[in-house]
Amino acid sequence: MSTETSIQVIDRMVTLLESLAQHGHASLKVLAADTGLHSSTAFRILASLQQHGWVARDANGAYQLGSGLLRYAAQAGQEIDLRQEALPIMAALRDATGETVNLTVRENDEVIYVERVTSNRLMRVEQVIGSRAPLHVTAVGKLMLGEDTAEACLDYARRTHLPAYTANTITEPLALFNAAQQAKKQGFAYDDEEAELGVGCIGVLVRDGSGKAVAGLSISAPRERRKDEWVEWMQKAAKELSQKLGFFG
Repeated sequence: MSTETSIQVIDRMVTLLESLAQHGHASLKVLAADTGLHSSTAFRILASLQQHGWVARDANGAYQLGSGLLRYAAQAGQEIDLRQEALPIMAALRDATGETVNLTVRENDEVIYVERVTSNRLMRVEQVIGSRAPLHVTAVGKLMLGEDTAEACLDYARRTHLPAYTANTITEPLALFNAAQQAKKQGFAYDDEEAELGVGCIGVLVRDGSGKAVAGLSISAPRERRKDEWVEWMQKAAKELSQKLGFFG
């Protein structure tokens, strides 16, 4: 087999694996159509991948990713640098919106700002890397509370007493629970001047290969400049970063 042919086979193999990752389970017909490969070609490559445990077939004959990939995924997961993977995605989001983009992670009852890409505008909102904020006053924090059980969310309210930072801060436990559930349902959350007057944020979650919410992306801007159309851009950015961490749900 020539070098060029070998590379072509590898390209086709990767295309099939990416298609499987997107579909979860898929028939040969669907995979062939999705990748543009002839059914016989797709079948031969899938059969070889199955021998190595990279692909498996369920009881109905549909293909899925195999357990043989787990050892590679586990090793890759140890090597992935969240901030390094996030920075180019954050920069693209900053360039599209013109506003500051933040990367946050949760630690107990707070979010921590671990990375940022600042706006070039003279009037801009900046969060200091390493600074913290309570979950209930941030967009990402409300989303993370939405990932918890109802009891855990209400425990947070009882434990922290929901201190008010502005007149817009949510200070009632039931209101916080409802806001967190609404954020979870819609896949994004707002901070409507809840942490600081004049500042409006939009937040989305980032997930790892297991589906766990491990971080959040947010845009911070003067409230009058915030635009609802950014939500779709942010969700696409979060999806891209989540895929880099191994999540294809």
